[in-house]
Amino acid sequence: MASKPIISVSGLRAIVGDSLTQELIEQYISAYAFQLAESGLPGPIIISRDGRASGEIICQWVQQTLTNFGRDVFYADIMATPTVGIQIREQQAAGAVQVTASHNPPQYNGLKLYGSDGRILNAQKGAQLLEYYHQQQTPAKSSTASVTNLEDTNTAHLEKLVALTDIRKIQARKFRVLLDCNHGSGSILGIPLLESLGCELVVLGREPNGQFAHPAEPTAENLQEVGKQVVAQRCEIGLCQDPDADRLALIDSEGNYLGEEYTIALCMKQLLAEEPCDVVINCATSRMAYDLAKEVNQTCYESAVGEANVVDVMLAQKAGFGGEGNGGPIDPRVGLIRDSFVGIVRILALMAREQRPIEAIAGDIRPYAIYKDKALLEAHDAQTVFSKLIRQFPDAKVDYTDGLKLRWPNDDWLLVRASNTEPIIRAIAETHSLTKSQALCKTALSQ
Repeated sequence: MASKPIISVSGLRAIVGDSLTQELIEQYISAYAFQLAESGLPGPIIISRDGRASGEIICQWVQQTLTNFGRDVFYADIMATPTVGIQIREQQAAGAVQVTASHNPPQYNGLKLYGSDGRILNAQKGAQLLEYYHQQQTPAKSSTASVTNLEDTNTAHLEKLVALTDIRKIQARKFRVLLDCNHGSGSILGIPLLESLGCELVVLGREPNGQFAHPAEPTAENLQEVGKQVVAQRCEIGLCQDPDADRLALIDSEGNYLGEEYTIALCMKQLLAEEPCDVVINCATSRMAYDLAKEVNQTCYESAVGEANVVDVMLAQKAGFGGEGNGGPIDPRVGLIRDSFVGIVRILALMAREQRPIEAIAGDIRPYAIYKDKALLEAHDAQTVFSKLIRQFPDAKVDYTDGLKLRWPNDDWLLVRASNTEPIIRAIAETHSLTKSQALCKTALSQ
């Protein structure tokens, strides 16, 4: 029996050779083409992929579907997800299709869809697309469409990144850096970026062929061997990307996993000291961001989980920076999309300014004990779990921004929500004690 594809406002993900079929891709992209036609947006569509072997044939299916409806296609082959957003604006495209399953296991692939503004479709547009998909809407067919190969996809993104700070200070330090691309798309821009920053570079997973050397999600458990390589290669920092390079996790010079939460916090520490501004995080991100914003008399706002939701609040509040605790910084100076390369530049700039190891700099930030766990959604009914938790913790303030978030007066919190991209329910807790955070997550998932 075939598994069910995961189709939501966040896009599409499914198992290749099982629920991910040509018919599914054609139906979903037909709905996207219909949405573009209904909105009257002219211009080509960019197609790219993250390096997974199955991506090439899926790109062909996407291309055939779009050209059948008269949409010109700019084909970029392998490209990082944040670079897609830059190229949309550079090429004045109507949108883009990135073939990626992000951090999902190798057997998965999927689609991320963009608008003409260079960002992932927001919740409203995603819901509209989902409705068109279920209605099996298609635009009128046309025989006039062209396919153009994009040759240089790096330059525009690279120029924006090196303009974020005075890179001469980074270049002068000649950092020895380990970059773990894990055979995803990150090496395409990551290597030339770090070379332009004057770094001495050790690269793991250079070839973007989707043959992951370790599980795709850049977690502490999955990066243990990478941590050993950071020490063995005498690097000052390990920079670890997920397969489509919109997330960045950090390993210090002693091989310790600093994690993805510190990616956002350290980026903010670098930026806010030089350009104070309001910031936005999602409701699953550590409150380190609140503390850092407060230090410079700025405001930290929260959104629902998902980069499109963070960007919506950033635009509404005119915030100068945002991000998600999964290691995805969003810097409007570059683009309105999660971008691991932004994290690379800002964190190296912070190290150059502070003239200290990254572990010492991270130690300056007030720590919280955040713990994340998950369970199969089939075994849990989310609404039933929410009701039981509210009854169990009557002293907590209830927040329904995304799933259920319980907040206590001492700033402890617990978030329980169904994933938009996997058939799982997630529990995330942040307290002043790892034991307490683990206990809260266990309580949530045992309901």
